[in-house]
Amino acid sequence: MGEYMTGLKRSHMCTEVNEKMIGENVTVMGWVQRRRDFGQLLFITLRDRTGIVQIVVDGNTAEKTLFEKAETVRSEFVLAVKGKVSARTEQNINENMKTGKIEIIAEEFRILSESDTLPFQIEDSITVKDDLRLKHRYLDLRRPSQLKNIMLRHKVVQVIHSFLDEEGFLEIETPILGKSTPEGARDYLVPSRVHTGNFYGLPQSPQLYKQLLMVSGMDRYYQIAKCFRDEDLRADRQPEFTQVDMELSFVDENDIIDINERMMQKVFKELLDVEIKLPLQRMTYQEAMERYGSDKPDVRFGMELKNISDIVKGTEFVVFKNALENGGSVRAINAKGCGNFPRKQIDSLVEFVKTYQAKGLAWIVVNADGTLKSQIAKFFSPEKLQEIVDAMEAKAGDLILICADKNKVVFDALGALRLELSKRLELTKADDFAFLWITEFPMLEWDEEEKRYVAVHHPFTAPMEQDLELLEKDPGAVRAKAYDIVLNGYELGGGSIRIHRREIQQKMFELLGFAPEDAQERFGFLLDAFKYGVPPHGGLAFGLDRIIMLMSGATSIRDVIAFPKVKDASCPMTDAPNVVEKKQLEELGIAIIKQ
Repeated sequence: MGEYMTGLKRSHMCTEVNEKMIGENVTVMGWVQRRRDFGQLLFITLRDRTGIVQIVVDGNTAEKTLFEKAETVRSEFVLAVKGKVSARTEQNINENMKTGKIEIIAEEFRILSESDTLPFQIEDSITVKDDLRLKHRYLDLRRPSQLKNIMLRHKVVQVIHSFLDEEGFLEIETPILGKSTPEGARDYLVPSRVHTGNFYGLPQSPQLYKQLLMVSGMDRYYQIAKCFRDEDLRADRQPEFTQVDMELSFVDENDIIDINERMMQKVFKELLDVEIKLPLQRMTYQEAMERYGSDKPDVRFGMELKNISDIVKGTEFVVFKNALENGGSVRAINAKGCGNFPRKQIDSLVEFVKTYQAKGLAWIVVNADGTLKSQIAKFFSPEKLQEIVDAMEAKAGDLILICADKNKVVFDALGALRLELSKRLELTKADDFAFLWITEFPMLEWDEEEKRYVAVHHPFTAPMEQDLELLEKDPGAVRAKAYDIVLNGYELGGGSIRIHRREIQQKMFELLGFAPEDAQERFGFLLDAFKYGVPPHGGLAFGLDRIIMLMSGATSIRDVIAFPKVKDASCPMTDAPNVVEKKQLEELGIAIIKQ
């Protein structure tokens, strides 16, 4: 059942009605949040995108049919209400509501549509399982917190558009149907009906197109770009995501860093009224790993890693000895004030690091009286233990946690451990924003499985000039002109100066194990374009979903995407992906083979 709006036109959104309009007639439309009955008085809270307003239906003065209709109203019915704005009595003023000083006395009342009983209430205070929320995402989006996130996203995009326009960027769309050039994550493939047996690849980023735009002389490009990656399952990964993508010609790293710092400063000031002081802190990749065990460190708290390999070398303690003999290291963090952790809690930290391939954790507790307690005490003299404590600047009540292994394992384990401890100890606040740039990334890393070098960022990243000679002698030591912007332990975005010299690009392909014909097969259109005058260029891409998540204080990027997928890349609401008709497959020349 439902009536039509004929003859009624909405005059105001719910929270636009205010005290200055007392005595005026208004028409509002929206959903019923709740209805309260007081005999001949009915109070209906009406909600739209802006918030809520109170409707009063007075049985003493309203027409009988209007009052009877109002009595049938239930939660989430859609109403159109015309009425007079009235001041609330002193005792009924609600300071917590934007419209808490007024109400609308209903004079005309239409039920535009009815609602079945809801699978969950439209309130922020209730706990609902994610599966149920996402199955009924259109209802979930009615909740104020979800709506607020989507509106924040809109505003952030508006500020970015405006800022980049003022900086001389052109917004240019690049194709979604392109060539599959997998180097990193798997591409999503789209079969071609016209070219049977051939496939398009959905873009993991507009990387090649935006470099070609620089060859075209566009000078400054940007795009709010949809990107796709067919990656293995991760709780907070989306198969499709949105990037703020840009590329600039005739620039160096400092130019790109400057523009993006000022853009972030503007976004945070205009939308959160948060002042971000510029320039942002910069830290080399090497320093970030040494101090935080991560190339995306959360610098809002201390608990930094310290290398104690020199102190413990020569030890007979087999775990430390093996790590050092195998080219690894022994490093530690000082968890201040955690010396009172019960043994069970310390054991849970030992188990935690095992998920990062660490074999375990050694620990030292500094007791209140300054004595030391440790499960490795029998392997070290009291003087040697004290030397470790002094190096870690530990005081009474502190807990030292030590990991020994290959450097990668030690960095991963202790880097994750300090984040876990900060969570347990509640050391950080969501509305405290600590930005920094990580620079001088390694250009290449050795892939043990494939027995070849792979690009840390991508094959088009330029090496630092001072490391060019190392391309032949020691490729693993070459640093890239790459930079990531990091916020509160999350990589917000990354970019690099690109290779614009053909001979260096060919050398890079060679190091990555591409034969010249393979490189031509995959990237020929880019290499051909590089014959015709290439400006030095570079760029950066931000993860828009992640920025909004951090700005809104949401705990998952799913809460800032209108219709997200779940961790197996499916959509509970629409049941995508799903089977298609046999006829469609036949047109594409595709047969499904059951394994």
